[in-house]
Amino acid sequence: MSAETPTPQDSGLPPPPAPNKTSSLASGSYPDESFRPTILHLGDDIRWNHRLYVELTKKFKVERTYSIGREDFKQALKDRRWGDFVGIYRPFWNTGGEMGNWDKELIDLLPKSCKIYASAGAGFDWVDTRALAQHGTIYCNSASACTESVADAAIVLILSCYRAIAWSFLAAQSCDTEQFQDANQNIAAVTHNPNGTVLGIVGLGRIGMRIAEKATRAFEMKIVYHDVVRMEEREEQIGAGWCATLDELLQTSDCVLLATPFNGEVLLSTPQFAKFKPGARLVNIARGKLVDEDALSQALDDGVISAAGLDVHANEPNVNPKLVKKKNVMALSHTAGASVESHIGFERLGMENLLGWLEKGESGVVSPVNLQWLKRD
Repeated sequence: MSAETPTPQDSGLPPPPAPNKTSSLASGSYPDESFRPTILHLGDDIRWNHRLYVELTKKFKVERTYSIGREDFKQALKDRRWGDFVGIYRPFWNTGGEMGNWDKELIDLLPKSCKIYASAGAGFDWVDTRALAQHGTIYCNSASACTESVADAAIVLILSCYRAIAWSFLAAQSCDTEQFQDANQNIAAVTHNPNGTVLGIVGLGRIGMRIAEKATRAFEMKIVYHDVVRMEEREEQIGAGWCATLDELLQTSDCVLLATPFNGEVLLSTPQFAKFKPGARLVNIARGKLVDEDALSQALDDGVISAAGLDVHANEPNVNPKLVKKKNVMALSHTAGASVESHIGFERLGMENLLGWLEKGESGVVSPVNLQWLKRD
């Protein structure tokens, strides 16, 4: 579906009000009902939620960037090519990000009228959400749209760590009889069922909670968790134990799962791996930079950690060959959240955030992540 919409001049509508009137848009309202505030649609065309997109184009004037590199994008902002746009919409994680990381350099070029950025995906390590907030812009992610897909992939990785699925798979795929026989004859001596073991989840947010639900129902695993805040209601729902410190969780868990945002610091390195239960496992479906990969490789070689399941990597799209070539490591290509259902949800949730903001302002956004720092006019 084309995202082009008629300009006010093409449609016979009056021209937009002067720039000094756009401040009223921060509350989700605008003075002239015939004026559609402008949003930037980054990247490719809508693929699924066409009816909702029609509604969006009725409420907003949509400008398109398509594929545009960082320097061209910066120049366009300096030239005010799109005027005083009030929002940004990025419906897909694999398109619309050609301008690179959204750091202060880029954010400072946004017009003051830009009050909301609605983007696909769960992670936001590529965008400085605090700088956006100081600019007065709410950042909204789409984590809820990919929750089911990420949780399913996490279960695959957990099971692989316990049952050496990667070793068995690669041996069979090699078509080498010696590798096949090696796996066939020796895997049973080093693998276990996950039933009744302890899954320690770092980050009991929406995704972490869903993984916990699946793990308890499918494998009857016991759940402990660590987070920046204690979530007693969720504890009761899944019978989870609270670990006040990360060290406590590491010392308690048979399998450690990372489901927490990256805040700029490595979470697990040699000192933390030394506190794992001997032979424990590690699964990471969060961000690769949370883990010191060289330290993890050494911990696997030393048997401190018996297996790892990694959807994410520290230097994507490059992967650490020392890690991924180990037969006790199951590695994916950052695809845990990749499904048609996730992408449909990314599209929809971004539009719902924009429409909700337009109707109710800050209270209308569905999935904000930086309100705690938001600079309000």
